[in-house]
Amino acid sequence: MIISPRKPDTGKVNVGERLASAFALVVLLLIGALALFGPAGVVAWGEDAALLEAHGKRIAELRETKSALENRVRLLDPDNVDPDLGSELVRHNLGVMHPDEYVIELDMPDKTAKK
Repeated sequence: MIISPRKPDTGKVNVGERLASAFALVVLLLIGALALFGPAGVVAWGEDAALLEAHGKRIAELRETKSALENRVRLLDPDNVDPDLGSELVRHNLGVMHPDEYVIELDMPDKTAKK
């Protein structure tokens, strides 16, 4: 076994090691900041939850509107038109009424308008 003489400790610090350590620290801090404040970070989760709730409400409104429109389409099926709806549409579009009929117009809120 050959024993090599140990180099004496001169107290000098290797500059390359310090730069590598500093770079690693900066990278770790950057990753930590992104984990907290980035687009998919912890802070963004609250915003995403609020957006998800708002979109859920909008989807429920759109499903209700879609259901009403599907019902109207079903009632206007060319092979089997609902007589009341057909009569209502013809009278409304053509302005045809009997002399003894009264028209009462109701202001209905438009559910399809943007809120």
